[in-house]
Amino acid sequence: MRVPDYISPIVGYRVWQWDATGLKSLNGRPWLPGKPLSAACGIEMSRMLTGRAEQGQVTHDAPQLDCSCGVYSAKSLDHLRRTVYMQYGIFGEVYLWGTVVEHEAGWRAQHAYPKNFVLPLSMMPVSMSRVELWLKTLTEFGCDIFVHSKQRDVPLWQGQSGYEAAGLDVLVQRCKDWYARRGEQRRIKFGDRVAVLGRGIAVVEQVDGKEVHALLWNRDTVRVRRREIVWDGGNMRWETAVVAGINTTTKAMSSVFTTQ
Repeated sequence: MRVPDYISPIVGYRVWQWDATGLKSLNGRPWLPGKPLSAACGIEMSRMLTGRAEQGQVTHDAPQLDCSCGVYSAKSLDHLRRTVYMQYGIFGEVYLWGTVVEHEAGWRAQHAYPKNFVLPLSMMPVSMSRVELWLKTLTEFGCDIFVHSKQRDVPLWQGQSGYEAAGLDVLVQRCKDWYARRGEQRRIKFGDRVAVLGRGIAVVEQVDGKEVHALLWNRDTVRVRRREIVWDGGNMRWETAVVAGINTTTKAMSSVFTTQ
């Protein structure tokens, strides 16, 4: 789909939401690759979505001056940032044409199509396989795609040339950093708590290459092989059912008295 050459489209700024079904307006109306979004009045839109029309309903072409219908966009990115809509996800520029109603801070248009997308890094999946699914749909729109990182927009996809190395590097590094942090969080260390099934919760006091030494509530020390300790995501804790050895306080004290 190409914006007609015989008119000069207006460029606005807007936000889209994203879910498993693809790109949508904030009101839930889908945006499809290669197809402009054409505005419809609320009554007309309801009829389009449900396939029914009630007798006596009157519709009109959108937008109209005395109605709120139309494809919305802001006049500037700064204005868009000042609204609450930026939290919903993807933002960017959009072409507007046909009948366009101007307001103080934006427009309502008859037809619209994305000019570019900016993907906030915070909302993107960390898995590169899921990122590929996102991009498979978004690149079909044929417009430029940027990833928003550290207050700047890094090119990720150019409609005429394909993927950009700079944007891919940002995504790959984010993926690596996330897995590194996750690995650190999942590495048992001093002070962590371990549920020793049948004995209670123990606090890790020492970790070496093969074993973990942890102190139970009754001051008994348990030795557990590291490979026998697993992370339970449901309970959000370390757990083990196998104990390599137990040093009890009682045994330790009796040993002291015997040597004396």
